[in-house]
This record gives sequence, C-alpha cells and structure tokens, in this order.
Amino acid sequence: MRKKIRLSTVKPFCLPYCKIVFSIAFTFTFLSACSVAMAQTQAQQKITVSGFVASNTGVPIPAATVLEKGTQTAAVSDEKGAFSINVSSANATLVFSSVDFASREEPLNGRTTLDTIKLTPGAAQTNLEEVIVVGYGTQSKKEITSAIVNVKAEDFNKGGMRNPMDLIQGKVAGLNLTRTQGSNPNSSTSIQLRGITSISGTNSPLVVVDGIPGGNLDLLQQDDIESISVLKDGSAAAIYGTRANGGVILVTTKKGKEGEPLLELSTYLQKEYVDKRPDNLSAEQFRNLIKDGVIDEDQDLGATTDLFSELINKSNLSQYYNLAASGGTSKANYRGSIYYNKGMGIAKENDREQFGGRINFNQKALKDLLTMQMNLAVNMNKANMLGGGPLSTDPTSGDYAITSGADFEQAIQWNPTAPLYQPDGSFTQLQTFNNYNPLSRLANRVYERNQQTFSGDVKFILKLAKGLNASVFGSYLRNMYNDRYFRSSKDWDQRVGTEYQGMSFAQKLNYLEWTKTIEPTIDYTTTINGKHTIAALGGYSYQNTTFERFNANNSGFPSDAYMDWNLGAGAAINITTFPRPSLGSRKEENTLIAFFGRVNYTFDNKYYLQAILRHEGSSRFGANNKWANFPAISAGWTISNEAFLEDVSVINNLKFRVGYGVTGNQGIPNYRSLYLLSTGGVYPQEGVYYQTFGLSQNANPNLQWEKKGEFNVGIDFGLLKNRITGSFDVFNRNTKNLLYAYFVPQPNYVQNSLLTNVGNISGKGVELWVSGRAIDKEDFKWTVEFTGSSSFNRLAKISSENFKVNFLEYGGLPSPGNLGNAIRITEGSFIGDFYGKRFAGFTDDGKWQFYKADGSVGGTDDMTEEDKSIIGNGVPRYQAALGNRFTYKNFDLTVFFRGKFKFDILNTKDMYFGNKKWLPNNLLASAIGKHAQLDDDPQYSDYYLEKGDFVKLDNVTLGYNFNFNSDYVKRCYLYITGRNLLTFTKYSGLDPELQDVGFATGIDNRGFYPRTKSLTVGLNIGF
Repeated sequence: MRKKIRLSTVKPFCLPYCKIVFSIAFTFTFLSACSVAMAQTQAQQKITVSGFVASNTGVPIPAATVLEKGTQTAAVSDEKGAFSINVSSANATLVFSSVDFASREEPLNGRTTLDTIKLTPGAAQTNLEEVIVVGYGTQSKKEITSAIVNVKAEDFNKGGMRNPMDLIQGKVAGLNLTRTQGSNPNSSTSIQLRGITSISGTNSPLVVVDGIPGGNLDLLQQDDIESISVLKDGSAAAIYGTRANGGVILVTTKKGKEGEPLLELSTYLQKEYVDKRPDNLSAEQFRNLIKDGVIDEDQDLGATTDLFSELINKSNLSQYYNLAASGGTSKANYRGSIYYNKGMGIAKENDREQFGGRINFNQKALKDLLTMQMNLAVNMNKANMLGGGPLSTDPTSGDYAITSGADFEQAIQWNPTAPLYQPDGSFTQLQTFNNYNPLSRLANRVYERNQQTFSGDVKFILKLAKGLNASVFGSYLRNMYNDRYFRSSKDWDQRVGTEYQGMSFAQKLNYLEWTKTIEPTIDYTTTINGKHTIAALGGYSYQNTTFERFNANNSGFPSDAYMDWNLGAGAAINITTFPRPSLGSRKEENTLIAFFGRVNYTFDNKYYLQAILRHEGSSRFGANNKWANFPAISAGWTISNEAFLEDVSVINNLKFRVGYGVTGNQGIPNYRSLYLLSTGGVYPQEGVYYQTFGLSQNANPNLQWEKKGEFNVGIDFGLLKNRITGSFDVFNRNTKNLLYAYFVPQPNYVQNSLLTNVGNISGKGVELWVSGRAIDKEDFKWTVEFTGSSSFNRLAKISSENFKVNFLEYGGLPSPGNLGNAIRITEGSFIGDFYGKRFAGFTDDGKWQFYKADGSVGGTDDMTEEDKSIIGNGVPRYQAALGNRFTYKNFDLTVFFRGKFKFDILNTKDMYFGNKKWLPNNLLASAIGKHAQLDDDPQYSDYYLEKGDFVKLDNVTLGYNFNFNSDYVKRCYLYITGRNLLTFTKYSGLDPELQDVGFATGIDNRGFYPRTKSLTVGLNIGF
C-alpha cells in the first residue's frame, strides 16, 4: 500500500468545484435576465417553413437533411418526408440533401410552405453543407480545414458488434482497430490512430461521447449512435490539448427531433462458429508415434479425447433488443431507448449479459432564446470472465481480468489419449510440464463481475444577440464494479499437499470511479458584406476524476458453502501455515483545467482559416511544469470555386488543406511527480509493533507533458458530377519529451528509477479514401468505397547526457528455454522490430545452426549477443479496406473486404508445440511434418517468422426493405450478415490478425482465444 505525500502541491491546483458551479449559475442567470428584453425582437425574426422531401418518382425520403444555407440551423425529415424548420429570413435559401440523392438548393422568396421538394437519385453531390461534429461544436463539411472523417449510422458495419468502435472498422483510413480476443464479449478493442506516439503514456485516442471527454463505451449501443467523427491530425485535435496525442473520436448519439411519435425496434440473433482450430495431433496420430518409438508406450493412457472441442460453447446464441421512442415539436422533443443484450462467447463460461437505457430531451424556452439539452444513460451488466483463462487474478497487476487464452493452450498440448475424467468422476490431472485440466478449472472456480455505469449531462444554450450564444455544459460519469473470484476445495490448486491444505480460496474486489466535468463556452458568428464569415469560440474546462478500490482475500475455508460471501470465515486469518490473507485499498484523483479558444475565418466560400489555442494544466505533472499551451493553425482553399476551373466540368470539388497542431499526453499514473511512501516491515518498541514507512518513489518536479507536433497536407476532391469523391492526406509528426523510467544512481536518488522526459518518436504516412458510384441506375446501384493507409514510426531518440538506455525490449517469450524478448527497439529503429538470431539450417542430427555477425555459421552455444540483428517487423506497413454496396429495388447487398500487408508474425505456437522436444505433451502436426528434421530445444530466430499479409472477407450483408404502405408499420428492414467469412493468407497459424498496436506487435502467443466467423439475422422495424 502506498501513501501520497505533499498533498498541498495538489490542492491549490484544484479549484473548488462548488464555487465554479455557483459562479457560472449566477452569470448564466444574469445573462438570461438581460436577454429577456431582446426576446420579442428575436422571436419576430424567426420564420417557420414546412414542406415535404421526396424522390423524383414521388417516394417520400425520410431522414433528409434540410439546412438553412450559411448557418448551422438544420432539420431532418420524418418517415413521411415532412419537415419543419425555423429560419432567420423569409428570403433564406434551404439546402436539401440525403444519401444517394443530389443536393438541391431552394430559395424561399418569401414562402413559408413549399411544394414537395424532389431530389434526383444518382447524382449525389459531395454534401458540402453536411454538418460535421468537431471539438466543442459543428462545422459544415466545406469549412473543414483539418483531417476529419465523419461516419454516419447508415454507413456503419452491419451485424452484431461487441464494441461500438467495431462499427467503423475499415471505414477510416489510418485508424487501426484490433480485437485479438475475437468474439469474447468481455474483451476490448485496441485502438490506435496513425501509429504509436508514446512509450509510457496512452496511445489510444480520446473518446468523447456527446461532449463528455473520456466517455464510457459501455453506455453505447449500436442503434443509439448517430455518427462517429475522427479527428485525425493535430490541427483538429489540439482543441482537446493534453489528451489528444492519440487523436480524438467523437461519438454523437441519436437525439430527439421534431416529428410525429415513432417507435423503433432493432433486434438480432447471432451465432458464432470456430473459424480455424489448431492442427494438433489426434489420438490416432499420437499412438502412431508411440508405435514408431518416438513416444514412450506408457504415454498411451487409453482414451480418445478432444479437449479443444470440449472447451467450445457450441450452443452459443447472442441476442440483442433495442426499443426506442422519439417525437416532439420544434419546442420540445425527446428520444429514449431501452435495451437488453446477452453476448455469448465461443468459450464455455464466457458471456456478458447487460441491460440499460438512454434518454435525450431537448426543450426551448424564453421564446426560443434558451435551449436545454439533456442526456441520461445507464448500463447494468454481469460478466462471466472464467472462460478462456485469466492472465492474472491479482488486483494490483496490470494484467488483471484480461483473458490469457491459457485454457486453449492446454487444448493443444493435452495428451489426446488421456481421459478428461477419472472413473470416480473427478478430473484427470496430468503431471507433465505446464499442464492442467481446464475443465476442472471451469467446474471448480467462479470469476464474475457485476458492473453499473451511469452518465448524465446537461447543456444550456442562451442566445444573447444575433450570432452570439453562451452555453454551459456539465456532466457526471460514474463507473462501479464488483469482482468475485473463488476456488473451491475441489480445485487442483487447492488440493491436499499444497499450502492451501485442501481448503478453498476467496477474493473480492470493489472499484468505483467518477468524473465531474463542467465547460462553459461562448461563441459568436457573423457575416460581413456577404463574403467574410467569422466564427469564434472561447471556453473553460474543468474535469476531476477520482477512483477508489478495495480488495481482500482469504483461504482456509473448511466448507465451500460460503463461497466468497463470508471472507472472515477463512482459517488463514489465524493460522499462519496457510498463505497470508491480504487487504488492499486505494484512492486517487486527478484534475484537468483548461482555457481554450478557436477562430474560423471564411472568405467568399473559397478561402478558410482556423486557429486554435488551449492552455491546460494537469495535477499529474511536476510543480514546475503543470501548465502548457497547445496551439494549432490550419487553412483550406476550395480551388474548384475559382474562375479558372469554372469550365472544367470533370472537377466538381477540389479543395486543398494544410494544418499544423500540437497536442499532449497526460495518460500516465497519478502522483508520478511526487515522493511516495510505502509500507515496510514492523519494529517493536516497548512490546508494541509499529508499521514502518519509507520513500518508494523519486520526486520529479520537472515532470512535464509529452508533446506531439503534427503537420498535415490534404486534398478533397469530387469528379465526374461527384460520382467519384475522396480525400488524400500526408502527415508528418514528431512526439518529443517522451516519458520513460530511467535508471538513476543512489544515493543521489532515494530509489534507482526516475520517470522523466527525454525521447522522441517520429512518424509519417499517407492516407487515401475514395468513393465512387460504379453503376447509378434508378433501380440498380453499385457504390464502391476504398480506404488505404501507410505509416512508418521510428524511435528517434531515447537517451540524453544524463539519462541513458541502450534499447527497449518487449514481447517476453515463455519458458522453457529462457529465450528472452522478441522485440528490441534502439534509437533510429522502427517500432515493432524483431531482434534475434538468423537461421542457417540444421546439422545432420537436427541441431540448430545460425549465422554469426561475421557471416560464419555456428550452433546455439556459439551465438553471442553481437550475433543477433533485426530479423523482421510486426507492424503492418499498409492497411486497406474495400466496400461494395449493391441496391436493387428493395434489396441491398454489402460485401466488405479488409486487409493488412507487409509485416511479420512470430509463430510461438509452432516454436514450442511444433517441436518434438515438447513431448510427452501433445504436438502440432508440423512437429512431424515441416519440422520433422528438428531435434533440439526451442530457439527464437527468424526460422519462426512468417509473412502475415492477409485479406479478409470481413462482412457480407443481404437486406430487404419491406414497403407495407401502412399507417402502423412505417419501416421494416430484414437482414442477414456473415462476418469474418474468409481469410486469404499464407500464414500457417490460426489467424494473421494479431495485436499490432503498441510495442509488442506481431507475436502469435501460445495462449489464445479462438477466432470465430459469425452469422447474424436482424430486424429493424418502425411503428
């Protein structure tokens, strides 16, 4: 247990939360009172315009966007194509747009009721008036000067998604989403944008949900999401300052809107199937090796078993239900949803059951001068985390509650002639190296989590004058879970003869985290002489995050009846021959405070300029460096609006963008800049024993931010009447002041490690997105979309004059053999470099031969550290995705491919299980095939590196829209989706899609969770 000291250095930094709330409330009330006097004049300027939107054949178009040109005032048509919008002038111009239709501008000329606005299919424009969510606001697409990608709900990946981020996998060039646990419903998705940016800090993008920085993804269901925007470059992300080094992902949920009440039900059933199982020896093959004298006869234990099959949950069936209600008027509207979701993994004892809801309510007051927007969301879930095998059950471990896949490692090496059960019904336990019976673990252990997550936010927007608005946003996010872990007296680890003496073990953990955020802003927009538009935003941000954790365990329970519900009943509290019980508790907090601003300038719809500055402070950094500035500037030039391109009909849109921005990284543990105390032994004084404390961490008052400066150049284009649209970006980034724990001498320092800023990481890359309408007939359409990216990241610097380290190593290889680490990174080398021996062949008797540094050949004992070199790289250099969408009348078909290229995989399963030295454990078939010549202990070298390039048929969806022409059923869509259907690769392992974010990339570990292909049947219906 550690105790923080020098709390006085933190308290002055944290402004009293209540004072902020009362100050803003007073200011807001005063501004409201001042604005009432303007209410009548403002209200008189508002004009309501209504009408209908339909196709050129008269079919109503739902969800069409109606935008007042030159403003951000917008509305959406309902299921019957009807719309109503409040505009500022009777002479305003409305812009109508919808997916797969041309945008159309319609001047009002004093009208308040419009005839049906008909949009032409097959001539869809680039929707430059489309409103895109950016940091602390929105912008029309034509105004964007940074690398921002917006994915709308209709473009999301289809099928049942385990994580909301899976909806945009392959949709955003440069965004890498990896789910190494496959269908495990309790695993997370690893996210990395444009490569790695930090050694010790976070590398994942900041996720903002409805304005809440750090929003919890558990609160999101796929049918509640309206759009996902990705701020890819520094000039876009700098508005979020310290947390934006890895980029920013903005999730916008569906909101209430004007229209008649609508009830929507979305549901699906999903079945998982093992994609590929390991090619380990069957009982028959194992016995043939016994006949051949390769395996001793006493290893035939008389049974025929398939442990892998026994661990598979063949009856898995995931189900999902989401019921949403929406409606309202232009003055007050709502959308609420409730859901139930049970996700079942392919492994037994591995599932997640959850339910919850989300509600949005919007209301206007003070004659439309005041708008209130409110969101509430809750998620209650219960997870069975036992299946697959946990990596660690130690609550203080960084690997706590992560599935290791160790059970399926046993499935490969379990003797296929060994029975799984003994005649008396007990479980067979083999006594060979690294063996246990996972069925015994599943039967005799409990590992569950009960979790409750809540978020609430409210925003008030007050119109002070024409173009001038003041707002205040506040949110509260709370996440709590209780973990229970129990090993019964029948568990193998608890058996008689061990330190547990045949008695059970129980452990509990409680975790609570809450985040409070308040952000007042003021914005102003004006247009001068019809050509100059200026938009300015200024704001303040305060965010405080606190967490508490308590854990306890005990053993020596004479009965399993209590399980983990009576920890005090364990005899280990009083009897020292048992493992000592443990208690732990902890509380930490951190605070962020920022002042930020943004200015946008537009001239004549051709030239765009944006400048951002965020001044931010964090309690995590040293007393000398708590505050820093994060500036950004970007510009755009719509070349297609120039006179010299007016007659070039092939070019409909051509825009040049350039930007530079600085972002930071505060994703390190709390209190790393301070001296910390931890407990030591006890000492007696006058018969009383006292706990001792000592300094456990060096202080660093100069600890500061990692900062990434990023330069981005991009082009947006639309060709051939916008049948071909796309964007191309080139970026160059440099992260300096990298944080790393360096060895330092004692006694100058109280401990031998100091976290400080030294290194640099550089990165560069290109990204391409292209969309085209290959066929565009009224009844048949074929749309093609391609995303591709390439990035290269180097460790440019890691040492200084005072702090030195020769290299960084990752990917520790398991025993036996003490093979060390697979990945080594030195100054100037690429992230992900494999470092090891170079294979030179086998001797006649099957012993290893490797190349030495001088080109000669030697055996294992002849190799030195100097003989090793870079032998490969586990980070894909190129990533690409290709989507095809076909529509024929009411049918639609989506075929989506995704691939990664030019990278290597270290096949550790083959390294160990493909070697006959692993006997008497079971082997992979490669041990008697491809590696039959090998007769030596496992060695790490490029012999086990394979090319990992792959292409997956990732998603095929066939759907049908029913037209019932009913007043009761307004929409009905039925679909069937297959995911991960085919994989094209030369890699011999189970799946070439491995962990390729972070530093330990491209390693196919011995433990694994089976990858699956899935079949989903879903229905979306509106009433």
